[in-house]
Amino acid sequence: MLTAELNAKLTQVSRGTPMGELLRRYWQPIAAAVELKKAWTKRVRLLGEDLVLFRDRQGRLGLIAEQCPHRRASFAHGIPTNDGIRCPYHGWEFNGAGKCLNQPFEPDNQAFRDSVATTAYPVQEMGGLLFAYLGPQPAPLLPRFDGFVAKGTIRQLGRTLLPVNWLQVMENSLDPVHTEWLHGHHYEFQKEQEGIKVAISTRHQKIDFKEFEYGITKHRLLEGHSEEGDDWRIGHPIVFPNMLAVGNGGDHNRYYSFQIRVPVDDEHTLHFWYNAYVPPAGVKVPEHLLNTVHLYDVPYKNEKGEFVVDNVDGQDMMAWVTQGAVADRTQEHLGASDAGIAFYRHVLRRELKKLEEGKDPIGLVRDPARNICIELPNERDKHHNSDGFSSFMLRTHAKYSPIAPDLVRIFEPGRGQEQAEPAESLY
Repeated sequence: MLTAELNAKLTQVSRGTPMGELLRRYWQPIAAAVELKKAWTKRVRLLGEDLVLFRDRQGRLGLIAEQCPHRRASFAHGIPTNDGIRCPYHGWEFNGAGKCLNQPFEPDNQAFRDSVATTAYPVQEMGGLLFAYLGPQPAPLLPRFDGFVAKGTIRQLGRTLLPVNWLQVMENSLDPVHTEWLHGHHYEFQKEQEGIKVAISTRHQKIDFKEFEYGITKHRLLEGHSEEGDDWRIGHPIVFPNMLAVGNGGDHNRYYSFQIRVPVDDEHTLHFWYNAYVPPAGVKVPEHLLNTVHLYDVPYKNEKGEFVVDNVDGQDMMAWVTQGAVADRTQEHLGASDAGIAFYRHVLRRELKKLEEGKDPIGLVRDPARNICIELPNERDKHHNSDGFSSFMLRTHAKYSPIAPDLVRIFEPGRGQEQAEPAESLY
């Protein structure tokens, strides 16, 4: 268990708190790029700050404090200009760097304009996602992890806003044994209530965790499996501080899967599921599936207010939300199965100490030569994805994707895909 003081230190994310300052050293995803092609502005709440994402009439993106420094009206209703955005209340104009460009009716006074500059943060696009950096300059590079920059992939993005702190969501990724119960025995019990007997749970024989340059790899050995299997030999990575990369379906059903737990404030987390699917060689993909991110919402409760637990991600969200807005770690009792959680908390505390000493935390990228494509250690033949593509889609968040039927037709054989030339190199 943790003390109340340490629990607060690890969970509070606003500016000036230890964890808030650590999380600000990393680029955080805030929206799908397609959202700003259909709208001029989007409200964003990130790390306890209320912001507005906008595009000017040249198509450039900006992220500024939501309220205008003049009379505090919201830029969410702002008027885009060639160089920035005007407040709808009195027309004061600001650019993406937060500089005041124009103050209608006011005398031309450069000093006054400079004095009302507003908070602004850089935004970059990668793989159809928009990322923001809220930390000190010089900013690290936006890390080009493999699945975000692979060529020719079909991309989709699920999202949900959860009423919980980011840490209890993230700690789930350091807990391999929960899959045996929450996604195994618990599911079996659900089916039993329907009069259906299934047996999908597999007992864990051992688990392990290893640190690498960008975080921690998680390893499991399941009963009846070999230590030469990818689940134990390679594992899959928790990319520090708040992203999980999940192993894919092997050489014939290859895809990249990320879960990103974006801290909105102390009691809310914006959860993204980002998938990039590599079409099989020789399969012609319809043009409308490429060159965009297909966005969808993932519910964690149904219309009756009950938790949705008929899929893996719904089961996870039930477990996270029922811990409360901020899990009370003073009341927990960790055991041997929680070795990964203890290790992750150790790394968090270590990185907080490095920040106090003025050092860069783990995983920041500052060398452009190393940032062309960062290949993460990951399973290529993951046990939990071994039962076929359509089955995988139906038992995860992906069942809600608007392109789920298209993906099944592409990745399940014998569905009459048109043929094309073999795919080029991914990178």
